[in-house]
Amino acid sequence: MSKLDGNERWKSKMLLTEHQEQHDQRGQIPVSGRPALEELTMIRDYIMFPHIIAMLQKGMEHIRASRFPLKDLNIRCLEIFMLRTTDEYYELKRSLKRRNIKVFADEAGDGILYHRYLCRGYEERFGIAREALRMEISNKMTQYVEDLGEQLRAPKREG
Repeated sequence: MSKLDGNERWKSKMLLTEHQEQHDQRGQIPVSGRPALEELTMIRDYIMFPHIIAMLQKGMEHIRASRFPLKDLNIRCLEIFMLRTTDEYYELKRSLKRRNIKVFADEAGDGILYHRYLCRGYEERFGIAREALRMEISNKMTQYVEDLGEQLRAPKREG
């Protein structure tokens, strides 16, 4: 026989209110504090998307001004990329707003772009090297091209 058998308090499981609150909040967005790794990635993407949009706009202007034989096809592809980029950008902005994260341009120097961010009361600077930004843009554009290629290769459904 255990020491707790006669104790009525231990007949049912006890759960302290603070533990109940922690259990209820485990899938939610943190209320305060430093951003999670996923949120830092979102901040990086938020910084990256305007550069992609500017690059696509310049590319379209350059192709429109040229005498390139397949310029209509290239412009249409860039328009598709532009639509996808702006959709992702605005979805990201909404997601950051839901998480109470704000990003502000700060300064650029020594090949590094700095942005300030405010994450649920926590303020910090986020710096990204121009080379790293170029690499991320290249990866994103490669992903867009591969996705478009898969869509073009996919068999058409007759409906």
